[in-house]
Amino acid sequence: MRYPLKYTKPNLEDGIFDWTGEFTAPMKAFLDAHGFIRFRKFATADEIATLRAELKRVETEWVAEEREFVNGIPVKYGEDENGQPMVNRFAFFSKFSPWMHEFLKDPRWEVVRRICGEDFRIGEHEKDGVVVNHYVNTEGSNYTKLGWHTDALRDIFYGKLVPEPMWNVGLSVTDSHAAQGALRVIPGTHTQGLLPMLFGKKHFVSHDDDPREVMVETDAGDLTLHDGRLWHRVGLSPHVGEKSRRMSMYIPFLNGDVLEKNEDSKTPFYHRFSRAIR
Repeated sequence: MRYPLKYTKPNLEDGIFDWTGEFTAPMKAFLDAHGFIRFRKFATADEIATLRAELKRVETEWVAEEREFVNGIPVKYGEDENGQPMVNRFAFFSKFSPWMHEFLKDPRWEVVRRICGEDFRIGEHEKDGVVVNHYVNTEGSNYTKLGWHTDALRDIFYGKLVPEPMWNVGLSVTDSHAAQGALRVIPGTHTQGLLPMLFGKKHFVSHDDDPREVMVETDAGDLTLHDGRLWHRVGLSPHVGEKSRRMSMYIPFLNGDVLEKNEDSKTPFYHRFSRAIR
């Protein structure tokens, strides 16, 4: 798998912008060329504090009731640094948080939707819904890192021979720097063909450093967008316990057919497969 001809690896500083509610020509040029972008201070400190409280509330409820699935999607559990049960991956989080459901109606998200495309929508009740990944480097955690993958694989498992456009819109619930593992992407790979998108790396199994990758570091409240066809991963924190904690929320922006999920929905094969991958 190689970069497209004439591709130049970006200067990361060129892809960092303060959130102003506008999507300018330089922003679009960077996103189109490299497949990712970062906006600083999208959410306020008070909103992030409320979001963390909501996550803790829902986690407590799920642990108490031993919830295994949401709309057919498995809840991934682990243990924190104190050996206590924790949710490593929330699916359809906004279904259990009225506050989050209302937050998605904020006009800021309409700007994000238009960045993705006029025919896109928030997939609050589709695929895995609003997802929150909670990484912590402990012996009992089931999310310490995440291997290389593209989201095109998920569409293949959903029966789509041609992966549909999808944007990963990520809100940082905590800081996500090198100390927490951080998001890593291979810029420019969103323009690759289907075969390298599916077979350029071993999905989820490969964690190796790549000379082409860049680290997208964020602060709590920052927003990132990256094309789902881009190769990306989450690194392993060099720390153990609290210093390694990384929480990120992903809001799916989709187009195409609307396929909403409910509690009777079947578990997709790729989720049954991924439960065996730590």
